[in-house]
Amino acid sequence: MESNDLDFIQAQLEQIEELMHQATAERESLIQQIHPSQFYAAKNLLHYLVLRSIDIRELQVLLHIYGLSSIASSESHVLRQVQSIQERLGRVYDTIDAVSFSLSNVLIKQKSEKLFGKKKEADIPALMVTFDSHFAEDYALVKNLLKGGMGIARINCAHDDEHVWQNMIQHIKKASEETGLDCKIYMDLAGPKIRIRLMGKGKDKGKVKVKEGQLIWMAESTEGIPKGEVVISPNELGIVEKIRVGDRVYLDDGVIRCLTEKVKKGKVGLRITRVSNPKSQIKNEKGINFPDTILDIDSLTDFDRSCLPFIAANADLIGYSFVRKPTDIQELRAAFLRIGATIPGLIIKIETPEAVRHLPDLLFEGMREPEFGVMIARGDLAVEIGFERMAEIQEEILWICEAAHVPVVWATQVLETLNKSGIATRSEISDAALSAGAECVMLNKGAHTIKVLTTLKDILKRTSSHRAKKRFTFRPLKIAERFLEAT
Repeated sequence: MESNDLDFIQAQLEQIEELMHQATAERESLIQQIHPSQFYAAKNLLHYLVLRSIDIRELQVLLHIYGLSSIASSESHVLRQVQSIQERLGRVYDTIDAVSFSLSNVLIKQKSEKLFGKKKEADIPALMVTFDSHFAEDYALVKNLLKGGMGIARINCAHDDEHVWQNMIQHIKKASEETGLDCKIYMDLAGPKIRIRLMGKGKDKGKVKVKEGQLIWMAESTEGIPKGEVVISPNELGIVEKIRVGDRVYLDDGVIRCLTEKVKKGKVGLRITRVSNPKSQIKNEKGINFPDTILDIDSLTDFDRSCLPFIAANADLIGYSFVRKPTDIQELRAAFLRIGATIPGLIIKIETPEAVRHLPDLLFEGMREPEFGVMIARGDLAVEIGFERMAEIQEEILWICEAAHVPVVWATQVLETLNKSGIATRSEISDAALSAGAECVMLNKGAHTIKVLTTLKDILKRTSSHRAKKRFTFRPLKIAERFLEAT
């Protein structure tokens, strides 16, 4: 090893370690606010954020050249990895007070099991299945899902009512008792119902034809808008007044793209710049996304609050929609205290650009609980941040959550075509393989859920034998074995 390179490597590693210790010391009050079981996680997250705030690419190249760890794939134990490299270069530590690779694995596994239960199959993530309304009347299907690998049943509070939810839960518990297979019950809060409500043309039919270049209106009433114009409401008060000229508005999961062209009192004019559906229709109840608009609306709605007693009595896990900042988590925690209940295992859903920007703050707030999880709600998130950025952002969320020792749910459109039609696309098979980096994978509703469970388990088993989280592992390759045997 050349002396100049050695001096550079040692100086860089010492500086990185010093910055990590400094970050911890400066934020001691933050660490003291979290649950004692999360101390290692909080410190490691701080260390990782320090590492990812500086450019170490030149250092990594030299580390790789000299056969040392390049610090990549060390999210869960980053300070100890930096220290280990320095030990290889001759540094001696009197004491070590950093989480090790082995301990971090134990901590993540413990938290994952608390949330999702013990794995049915050791090599793959837990599998969550979204319940449809008819599941409440189909016990045989629920039992088959449990036997097929379902470990968590997801009940979406945006649909049905407590009577239907209770029937679903009874089926789950009965099937679990008969099969001896555990199943966690996850209940998803509906959150703000930001949905299209047609108010002008097409109101009676619930849909209206539109075309690219057309100007439509978003308003809370049709007052002052000429008759015959297309007028939609976002179904939540206070949104229209937050929209500014130039803000993008997406309708129907991004199928229709609009640009805000006019802003008037009580209404905004939206120019349609793209329609990605041959039917070119705006329909009632389809979703709306505002990626450029900061919405000042409560994450916890009055309807959500009315659901909390039922959730507290029946759910093992609660999914919190539309989380954007730490005060949203504080509000939910306070709401449970007011009804005299303990909050179930908390899963915060990352589905907006604001949530991505505030992810470290959300994680530190979540660490006030002994364990909690993060769901990458890729449907809304992809629309909000742009589909071209989704691959990058979902990986970043996985890395940061691993640094925080937080279990992750990989959600939305996993093998969706297979679930709806019975035949998978090539791209969704590749997408499903990426979910092996999470602790849990969520499936949406569909007619072929049993088949999807079987296919997904097969994909995950194959993928998990090659990688664990971000780390690629070298199991024997048949390609290599066959070549060596043949020659």
